[in-house]
Amino acid sequence: MGCDGRVSGLLRRNLQPTLTYWSVFFSFGLCIAFLGPTLLDLRCQTHSSLPQISWVFFSQQLCLLLGSALGGVFKRTLAQSLWALFTSSLAISLVFAVIPFCRDVKVLALVMALAGLAMGCIDTVANMQLVRMYQKDSAVFLQLPVPLAVLFLLSKERLLTCCPQRTPLLLSADELALETQPPEKEDASSLPSKLQQHPGHEDLFSCCQRKNFRGAPYSFFAIHVTAALVLFMTDGLTGAYSAFVYSYAVEKPLSVGHKVAGYLPSLFWGFITLGRLVSIPVSSRMKPATMVFINVVGVVMTFLVLLIFSYNVVFLFVGTASLGLFLSSTFPSVLAYTEDMLQYRGCATTVLVTGAGIGEMVLQMLVGSIFQAQGSYSFLVCGVIFGCLAFTFYILLLFFHRMHPGLPSVPTQDRSLGMESSECYQR
Repeated sequence: MGCDGRVSGLLRRNLQPTLTYWSVFFSFGLCIAFLGPTLLDLRCQTHSSLPQISWVFFSQQLCLLLGSALGGVFKRTLAQSLWALFTSSLAISLVFAVIPFCRDVKVLALVMALAGLAMGCIDTVANMQLVRMYQKDSAVFLQLPVPLAVLFLLSKERLLTCCPQRTPLLLSADELALETQPPEKEDASSLPSKLQQHPGHEDLFSCCQRKNFRGAPYSFFAIHVTAALVLFMTDGLTGAYSAFVYSYAVEKPLSVGHKVAGYLPSLFWGFITLGRLVSIPVSSRMKPATMVFINVVGVVMTFLVLLIFSYNVVFLFVGTASLGLFLSSTFPSVLAYTEDMLQYRGCATTVLVTGAGIGEMVLQMLVGSIFQAQGSYSFLVCGVIFGCLAFTFYILLLFFHRMHPGLPSVPTQDRSLGMESSECYQR
């Protein structure tokens, strides 16, 4: 009750800026919800093949990654952050005004690349501001906005009518739970003194230039790499499944009607939202490592069931809901587990966000190419393979955790300093 009262009190004091930052995620959610449900429409409009249209996914995800790095430039002042959010939202509005006139797949890829830059900027800036406001309580406020925005916009979406169907959506917002670690914890050399800097908020290059990494054990770097590979697979699976589940459903052997198949992406994102909500109280009673294990095993088992009962439409809907539930909390759980074992002294957030973004970008293009070349059955086979790889990398992560030497814990009195810095920032 005390924790709930504190969080509700923080929300009341910061209600207006919180609603502002949440509102820009509707532009982000529109871009997420757009490509998958209109995949076949866009193929028809641009007269392109599935591998060619997959490059549109790739260009958007690549520029989303670049936009996330670019967003760090605007984090210095509140005015810069608000200007960046306004410009990005306006750019996304202009992109969607231009899309109906894109008759060439290359032009469409360039337009969606611009949207990706704006998405990355929104993702970084809005999440940074929420973390700065709520500090150690920010995880609750980072879990909700994007899945809800995607689900809402997906239910309202009807943009192109070139081909008669409804469809799925794209990537995993999961990138979404950016930087849920307590930002007041600094690297080992400056913990007591520097409150202005937030190690989890640095870009990839400044993070990797830290001199205090010299002499670190090999397990320190192995933990970063294996955790990033876990998210490379799981976030990539989220993006690939949401992007191509509609195309899989309408193909043989299922041959689901276009209207019925259109419910699959809504179901997938609905259970991602539900999983995020459920994970909030569960995470307070269960260790992050246990949650990651349940999630990864659940993903593999779900894909195996879908593969065995590949001719059953009911199992497709049940499996879609199950995948959304298991994939929903994987990113924040892996992030919390990795940062905890490193005592918040590495650059796990930067590396994991980068790994997840690259996974979304690469696996969507790879699955699209295989789907076109090998047929619809390969869609589930790819899911099993990538799920097994995620489980393998998770086992390696546990191994390197066991091998990693323990670090002295951070004094508890330093944790209270973060709220003081937040108050100074707001003043």
